[in-house]
Amino acid sequence: MWWSALLRIPIRNASPVVYDPLVLSATFRADIFCKGPFMLTTDLLTFFAYLVPLVELLGIIMAVHAVMRTRTSQGAIAWVISLVTFPWVTLPLYAVFGRNRFNGYVRLRNLKNREVHHIIEELKQVACHQECVQFNVTESRRAMVRLANLPVMRYNTSELLINGQKTFTSIFAAMEKAGSYILVQFFIVEDDELGRKLKDLLIRKAKEGVRIYFLYDEIGSHNLPPAYPEEMETAGIIVSPFHTTKGKANRFQINFRNHRKIVVIDGTVGFVGGHNVGDQYVSKHCKFGSWRDTHVRVEGPIVKAIQFCFVEDWHWARGGLPENLDWRMTRAVNGAEDMLMIASGPADVLDTCGLLFVQAINAAKERIWIASPYFVPDQQVLAALKLAALRGVDVRILLPQKPDHYAVYLASFSFYQEILPLGIRLYRYMEGFMHQKVILIDATCAAVGTANMDNRSFRLNFELMLFNYSQRFIIQVEDMLRSDLSKCRLVTLEDYTKRSFFFKLAVRTSALVSPIL
Repeated sequence: MWWSALLRIPIRNASPVVYDPLVLSATFRADIFCKGPFMLTTDLLTFFAYLVPLVELLGIIMAVHAVMRTRTSQGAIAWVISLVTFPWVTLPLYAVFGRNRFNGYVRLRNLKNREVHHIIEELKQVACHQECVQFNVTESRRAMVRLANLPVMRYNTSELLINGQKTFTSIFAAMEKAGSYILVQFFIVEDDELGRKLKDLLIRKAKEGVRIYFLYDEIGSHNLPPAYPEEMETAGIIVSPFHTTKGKANRFQINFRNHRKIVVIDGTVGFVGGHNVGDQYVSKHCKFGSWRDTHVRVEGPIVKAIQFCFVEDWHWARGGLPENLDWRMTRAVNGAEDMLMIASGPADVLDTCGLLFVQAINAAKERIWIASPYFVPDQQVLAALKLAALRGVDVRILLPQKPDHYAVYLASFSFYQEILPLGIRLYRYMEGFMHQKVILIDATCAAVGTANMDNRSFRLNFELMLFNYSQRFIIQVEDMLRSDLSKCRLVTLEDYTKRSFFFKLAVRTSALVSPIL
């Protein structure tokens, strides 16, 4: 260090004296600062003299930890550079965001496996016994089944719900008809007009004797005032946050968020999709002008799979199980649609969500259209997209023009030069903000759910995607996406190459840290 040359200092009329470099450093700076406006003491300067190298050392140690523990090389590199270069800023962030597995969730699930997972095993047996399972699945569909740990279920019906007004009109109408119980789970719940409408409806149904379980993510719903759940609890509704920070091992972890949106009524009607609860999701008071999103309403055996997903999350959050749920395998009237539910999260042994996207892209022979608000694919998803384009597959990706997370928006530009020359077409949705999460594969499959094309959905969030193999539904999704495409502009390479140096620098920086966003 700089003080190494000062280990022995000659002093006039005295013998050479050996000084402690840290004390000397502190004394030297004390002579300067104790007389100035800072008035720093010698002890304080000595403290900082020890603290600075300690923080640097901790940064290096945590960088080694990131190399050994981070799932992807992209994430490891991003953390290493940040921890070594900016340890004062990055160490607290790494303490909160650095882990890649929700260990507490895994341990609880393993310890109390019989309390929850006997339900899904019995459910699969009943579905097989009542011939509600599609046994003869294709090779590509078989991989999805193994990822889901659930079979493709038959005899379902669905309704595609485009945008917030139609979605919440349908949800509220189904809640009005509830006679036994309602399960509600959202990532974001706002205390605004829509949020209060939901709360008032649930309170009224609770007073009618309907059992209601309400689960929300406390990180996504950080703006929700305590009075909101308290009012529901007073009315007899059982309310719980997801408890990302539950347990000593997760005390400082806010990185594992439950991004799922689930509503189940009486075990017979279910809803999943991209909408949260708030006025902006129905295009009211929306800073983007309007909000474009997609949900789906389903009936049939698939509802029991959705219901189990809620029960598993409730078991972690609250302990125990919701009482007296209907697990009977009921076929929908005129139900002829085959569906598969894939739930994913950071407790999975595999990177379920990322592999889901890879398999969907690899399965495409003619087209793969993906609508997502965020496009920051990892290397395996990016490679699958490139190979699909090289096979001659029609690859289209719909993204919003207006960003709600600017760093993620910037990071998406970093892929332009890699994918656009291959014939992959990127579209920017021009009317408001597009938040839907939709996948269309050939004329064989369409999916609606909560998963985005970014690292957070691939490895950090609890997500849910519902795949539908019905021709009727596939045609509806195709028509919907064609309508969306008519409101998009086609991205060109010049959208990036003609930008300023500082914009490109921001893009590259955002791409560098995108694995830890």
